[in-house]
Amino acid sequence: MLENIDDNSLEEIARIACGGDDFPAYRRGVELAKLLQQAGWDKVSPYNGESRRGWLTDQLRARRRVPGAIDAVVCRLADRREYIPRHEPLAAAEVTQMLNEVLTLEGFEVSHSRGRPVVREYVPPKDQEQDTPAVVLHVTMSDLVRDPDLAAVLEDRLAEAITCDRNGCYASAIIMLGSLLEGVLLDAVKSRLPDTNRPLDKWMLGELIETAHREKWIQADAHGFGGKLRDYRNLVHPNAQVRLGHAPDRDTLSMCWPVINATLNDLAATAT
Repeated sequence: MLENIDDNSLEEIARIACGGDDFPAYRRGVELAKLLQQAGWDKVSPYNGESRRGWLTDQLRARRRVPGAIDAVVCRLADRREYIPRHEPLAAAEVTQMLNEVLTLEGFEVSHSRGRPVVREYVPPKDQEQDTPAVVLHVTMSDLVRDPDLAAVLEDRLAEAITCDRNGCYASAIIMLGSLLEGVLLDAVKSRLPDTNRPLDKWMLGELIETAHREKWIQADAHGFGGKLRDYRNLVHPNAQVRLGHAPDRDTLSMCWPVINATLNDLAATAT
């Protein structure tokens, strides 16, 4: 899809891949060559010690007209498997957002299908201004949640979280995301553990997260950071915020969105 990508966009993809400063992951020259190999490129030229960004940009330009070559690199950059050795569980979500800021100008975006990145035509989020940065969630509720009535409710919760985010209502957005997380995990328990004798209304969010991790429905990053979202979701109780000692802000909410991304991607990838 990206064979006609603009030169400036290509250079920006190279900058994201190289990393450094405020970027989620820094790659040395030899790691850039490995990135291309991991993306499926054959006969990758060895890194020759020049500017990392210049070298990678030249490599991308050389294969820009090869169908799927740039798509493959973009997808590898957005793939959570790329960051397992780095112990940076949220890097893929941050890199995906950076890539989409570039790709949407070209009319494309990175999405996920059953937990794996794909490049597709850009689809503006419903009911949002196109110049508003989109929060990228990679699967829809109807694809993930088997109960159609519950899926519709969770879609509404997601829409409310986005609206709250756009209007600076950060605590409300976090509460909606916590509710969304609880809903998708409850549906997973209902559909994947049919023999459980425990009534669904007796499950706590923390127990749902632990069960999902134990059953290998979600990976360690979604498990660990899901606990943080659970803690912030408890701000629905005013005294919890008093004990916390501060009000959630945009930075707090920005940490919660990747938790939802990771959980939905994992649940989609482990669905049967």
